[in-house]
Amino acid sequence: MVASMPDTTSALHSRLAGIHLRGLVAALPAQTEDADTLTRQWGYENAHKVAAATGIHTRHLVPPGMTACDLGEAAARKLLEGLQWPADSVDLLIVVTQTPDYPLPGNAPLLQHRLGLRKHCGSLDITSGCSGFVDGLWVASSLLASSNGRRALLVVGDTTTQFVPPQDHNTRPLFGDAVCAIALERGDQDSGFLAVVPGVDGSGAPYLTVRDGAARHPVDDACFGHLFMDGAQVFAFTLRQVPKNIAAAMEVAGWNNADVDYLLLHQANETMLRHLANKVGFSEQQMVLALDGFGNTSSASIPLAIASALAGPAVQATAPLNLLMSGFGVGWRWASAAWRTAPLQYCEIVEVASPAASSS
Repeated sequence: MVASMPDTTSALHSRLAGIHLRGLVAALPAQTEDADTLTRQWGYENAHKVAAATGIHTRHLVPPGMTACDLGEAAARKLLEGLQWPADSVDLLIVVTQTPDYPLPGNAPLLQHRLGLRKHCGSLDITSGCSGFVDGLWVASSLLASSNGRRALLVVGDTTTQFVPPQDHNTRPLFGDAVCAIALERGDQDSGFLAVVPGVDGSGAPYLTVRDGAARHPVDDACFGHLFMDGAQVFAFTLRQVPKNIAAAMEVAGWNNADVDYLLLHQANETMLRHLANKVGFSEQQMVLALDGFGNTSSASIPLAIASALAGPAVQATAPLNLLMSGFGVGWRWASAAWRTAPLQYCEIVEVASPAASSS
C-alpha cells in the first residue's frame, strides 16, 4: 500500500462503473528534431546535457500549416476505421487542447464536421494541459454514465512547439507535438470502473505559462506568446502534490500497489518520473517511460504512453487492465485516475505527413 494514504472523504472524487477503453490512436507529425540536430546549432554540450537530464532525445514537431485539428482528425479517422465504428455511432465528442486552431470556434465543432459525426452528438472543448487526458476522461466518462449515450471519442493533444522560440535553449529540447484519439464505450455496470481525484492550486500558474511574444499561429499567422517554465518550481510542485493525489485515487479504487498493471505518469522528465515512482513505491516494470522519442507532449503524453506500452500486446490481451494514471503541471492542476478496463481492441501510433508533402 502507498504510505500515508490521505482521507478522501472531503476531497472531490468520482467512481464511475462500466466505462471501457476500446481503442487508441496517437498521431504524430512526421517531422522530427533530435539532439544531434540541436548539436549543429548549439554545440554538443548544450544540446546533449538536456537530453541526458530529461531522457528526451527526439521530438515530433508540426510544420507550418499543420494544426492540432489536423492531427486529431488523422488519429480519429484511423481509430474509427480500426474499430469499425460508423461515424454516426459516436454519441459524444470531447476535445482537450490548449492550442486550438482558432480562438473561436473550438476544435470540437471543427472535428465533428470533418469526421462526419451526427449533428445530435454532444460536443465539448476543454482547455486543459498536462492533466488534460485525465480531465477529459473524467468528463467524457461522467457524461456517458449519466446519459443514454454509449460511445465517446476523446481527442487530446497540443502543438505546444508553436510557443517555443527556436533559440530557447531551456524549453526547445523538451516539447513535442502529438494528438491522440481515444474510444470509450459504456458497458455492463458490473464490469470495470474509473476512479478519479482532481486538484488545483492556481497560485502556481505564473511558473508555467505563455507570455507575450512573437510566436506565430499555424493557421492564420496570428501572434501568440512564448512559453515560460520554471523547471525547479515544476519539479517541487510535482513531488509535493502528485504522490498524495495518486494515493487518493488508489484509495477510491480500493487498490494497493500490486493491483496496478501500468503506472502512466505525465511524461515530462525522466528524472522526475523516476523520483515519483520511487516515492509512491512502484517498480520499474510497472512504470511506463515514453518520452525518449516524443518529449513532453502535454495532454497527449499519457495516452501516447499507453500506446507505446500496449500497441503490440493490447490487441491480443484478454484479461482486464488496471491502469493508474496521473497528469500534472500547468495551472497548477493535477488529476489521478485508477481505471479497470477491458483490454483494447485497437491501438496504434501513426505519423502524419506535412500538408506540403501530402499535396506534392
